[in-house]
Amino acid sequence: MNSVLDLLHQTMSSPWVYLALFAVAVVDGFFPVVPSETAVITAGVFAATGQPDLPLVVVVAALGALVGDHVSYAIGRHGGGRLLARLPAAVPAAQVAPGRSGRGSRRRAALERARRGIATRGGLILIVARYVPGGRTAVTLTMGAVRYPRRRFLAFDALAAVSWGSYSALVGYLGGLAFERDPVRGLLLGLGLALTLTAIVEAVRWARGRRMRARVTRPAGAR
Repeated sequence: MNSVLDLLHQTMSSPWVYLALFAVAVVDGFFPVVPSETAVITAGVFAATGQPDLPLVVVVAALGALVGDHVSYAIGRHGGGRLLARLPAAVPAAQVAPGRSGRGSRRRAALERARRGIATRGGLILIVARYVPGGRTAVTLTMGAVRYPRRRFLAFDALAAVSWGSYSALVGYLGGLAFERDPVRGLLLGLGLALTLTAIVEAVRWARGRRMRARVTRPAGAR
């Protein structure tokens, strides 16, 4: 464990760590397998010892997240736009011709609902999704596909990226300060807090989605 800690400390003390954090945050924006939170929290833990520099970690992580989200938005805007154009118009299920699934029509209806939701509260959705692993990519792709205004996307995404970078780095930093003499526990504390908050957000999102689905499927006239 001491050897692992020495290797981590040497890595975090290198000026290349900022480039690595930026790259990880960018890729995580459109390829959510890369754990950007883990990298930023780890950097925050070691920032409690003086290296790397905490404000610079926040700035680099936020810039990387901003760039990655815009790559995802661009993918959705160009690829998703063509997909939307090919989908048939939404029609009620009762009007679907016998022998046809109507799957494309249902997808169009789902995207139309997403378009309306994003048009009314897209900024809030974008900020909240930034803290949900995988959810951020789905939201940014969808916002690109429905052609959410690019300037508004930039403004809300900048706020989301800065808040996320600050949160991730500070979670690690506070863990590092609490266990300054035991960095392993500090790292575990920081990761534990991040995973706990992520689980809470996911649980709330699942509960709201279940309640909304129940309302949609409730028979007419039911109370």
